Amino acid sequence: MNDDIKSFETLGEAVDGVDTPAAVAAAPSYEQVRDALGRSYATGKRKDAVARVWIKPGNGKVTVNGKEMNQYFARPVLQMVIGQAFTVAGVEGEFDVMATVKGGGLSGQAGAVKHGISKALTLYEPSLRPALKAAGFLTRDSRVVERKKYGRRKARRSFQFSKR
Repeated sequence: MNDDIKSFETLGEAVDGVDTPAAVAAAPSYEQVRDALGRSYATGKRKDAVARVWIKPGNGKVTVNGKEMNQYFARPVLQMVIGQAFTVAGVEGEFDVMATVKGGGLSGQAGAVKHGISKALTLYEPSLRPALKAAGFLTRDSRVVERKKYGRRKARRSFQFSKR
């Protein structure tokens, strides 16, 4: 009888506790991914834009396609979009960013760079992942422009109807 009670107690501990091997195996563990130069690389995407992003420890310099961020993204809103990942993670001014971006317009490119920075930060320092995940920066925004259909003026707009 006593053995049955002990077995139920251990079963309760196995369900409630985190120390069981099955619970430890189920919890995802992320490790740092860095190259020989101490950088982390990630690809970010938004609309039709694709950004290749490298981050390394530095003083906060952001270079996009060989230009400074404030030259490439002249609008302050786009500069703010790129800086959001660092603000949420709490590491402003700690990393240098080198990005190459192709496709889409400036807004999509800024979103792609933000997505790439967020992914690269999680690879460089996995402890930053929960904050970036909660803010939604690790999810690829899959909204794209709807294609134009034949017999229509735009994707959904039809030609003006004339009864006579």
